[in-house]
Amino acid sequence: MKPDSNASRLLAATIMTAAASAPILSALSQTPAGSAAAEPAAASDGPIRFFEERLPEVIAKGKFHINARLRYEYAEQNGVPGVTDASHAPTIRTRFGFTTAPLHGFQGMIEAEDVRVIGPEANYNAAGSNNRNYKASIPDPPTTELNEAWLSYSWTNLLTLKAGRQRIVLDNHRFIGDVGWRQNMQTFDAVQLEARPLDTLRLYYGYIWDVHRVFGDVSGLPPASPFHDFESSSHLVQFGYELCPHARFVAYSYLLDLDLNNGTATANNNSSATYGGFVTGNANVTDTLALAYRGELAWQTDHADSALDYEAFYYNIELSGNRKPFAFGAGCEVLGSGENDGAGGGRAAFRTPLATLHAFNGWADVFLNTPADGLRDLYAFAEITLPKEVPLRVVYHKYDADHGNDDFGHEVDVIASRKFGRNWTALLKYACYMGNDAAPPALTAADVDVHKFWAQVEFNF
Repeated sequence: MKPDSNASRLLAATIMTAAASAPILSALSQTPAGSAAAEPAAASDGPIRFFEERLPEVIAKGKFHINARLRYEYAEQNGVPGVTDASHAPTIRTRFGFTTAPLHGFQGMIEAEDVRVIGPEANYNAAGSNNRNYKASIPDPPTTELNEAWLSYSWTNLLTLKAGRQRIVLDNHRFIGDVGWRQNMQTFDAVQLEARPLDTLRLYYGYIWDVHRVFGDVSGLPPASPFHDFESSSHLVQFGYELCPHARFVAYSYLLDLDLNNGTATANNNSSATYGGFVTGNANVTDTLALAYRGELAWQTDHADSALDYEAFYYNIELSGNRKPFAFGAGCEVLGSGENDGAGGGRAAFRTPLATLHAFNGWADVFLNTPADGLRDLYAFAEITLPKEVPLRVVYHKYDADHGNDDFGHEVDVIASRKFGRNWTALLKYACYMGNDAAPPALTAADVDVHKFWAQVEFNF
């Protein structure tokens, strides 16, 4: 995919206009009480000084950054109708960007991203983008795009405004995330506003008008394909308050209005209104043992032009501990299901289409879409840090329907990683899903097995 040139020009013009107006804004503004002293106002030759001194200084003190991730992924699905071959996906992802130094509260960033396949693209099914649906899906299509391009303004430590193409990660990624595990990150054309009137209080609002998903803007996809980007008119609201040093409370409202950007009116039922909250915290029980907890409850209904008519609940309870070199934990996450009085009838489940889904309900990714009868995920993990600072974690999941008695099977996940110096990280990861008498949406068949393996090296600078 080629970057959107019109959007790029518009953003560049916005950055330059805002930057050029920075001396005027600074001169007109007053330093709030209790804040750091303001920078000296520009002299009468402000525009000349800005372009000859301040702008070069902002660029010189800015930071170039690069990320490169070389990955081999193997995926095998046994027993899925139509899937006869395993997929092998050696890919390399490169990001290169630049962030300016702050100037009168303004800051800008631009970043490009490129995903390349090493060897023949026919070796794997890139999430429906290359017509190889007989192979197991690996959603890492080759693509080149503008990953981020934003401008921000900060007023002391109280207020931050950011607009443009950007990452948005709220809390633990369960509802809004960047899907950083995939080679092509999910980013948003959006505006975010954050206020911190007190050290213990955080207010947040975000508006999203486009979602650039991990599948890339791949040409040739049929209109009915679920892999298109989203057009959006979505509102995100959060209220966060630190109850005490060991407890933080967050209430939220996510009003998602999402349509597939496919040039047609193909139905898309990912629009939803979600209202909820959670309490999370941690504490040192002894000098060697630390405990962490999370409790969350949310309610969801259809929203905007969704053809569904339903209500569903979500809840999550988790407790974990850390006593080096060991870590352990267990939890229960439930994505509920309700009667659907809208199009199609039947039942409709709690859905989180903008989440970093790979981080939840198993790394085999068989529950990226919640089954119509909902999902109950009982999980536990144990971790030990091996010599040479190599953490090894094993996770077990038991899956069942929230409505009815369907058994969705179980899964075992294993991960080990190792840092080398300041810039390098190596990782090995394996997921084994074993189905039972009911079929998750991603597999369309019961009693199947999924095996996935990853080996990767990543460089950050």
